[in-house]
Amino acid sequence: MDYHNFLRLEFYSLPVNVGLARVAVAAFAAQLNYTVSELDDIKGAVSEAVSNAIIHGYEGAPDRLVKVVAMIRVDELEIIVEDSGKGIQNVEEVLQPGFTTAGERLGLGFSFIRSFMDTTDVQSAPGRGTRVIMTKRAGPREEHADAN
Repeated sequence: MDYHNFLRLEFYSLPVNVGLARVAVAAFAAQLNYTVSELDDIKGAVSEAVSNAIIHGYEGAPDRLVKVVAMIRVDELEIIVEDSGKGIQNVEEVLQPGFTTAGERLGLGFSFIRSFMDTTDVQSAPGRGTRVIMTKRAGPREEHADAN
């Protein structure tokens, strides 16, 4: 794919970095013609994916790396959140609403991500980590919206 711009972040698996990731990706995404509501959806999806990496992938270990890459095509944002943690045994099971491996959690993280984004793909291997790939299309740019 031909990308017009990209952002790459790496940070420790500290909960405080969830906010960093969501704000950085939203600021980057603002290059496209998203509504405020769509930018909020993007922030929510990034928050859920990064939180999953920290809580489930690394089981709260504070010194592991979470990687976030965001890429802009003409009118679409692709975000990849990746960890090299414990991985997911059964991806299909984890994608079911309400499934959780942490008793005090609601198990709605992937459901939220799927509702916020246009596409969501979860790739994982036990002992090797998890990669969440999300895309969201943007409306036409303002300068082209009136061209008929």
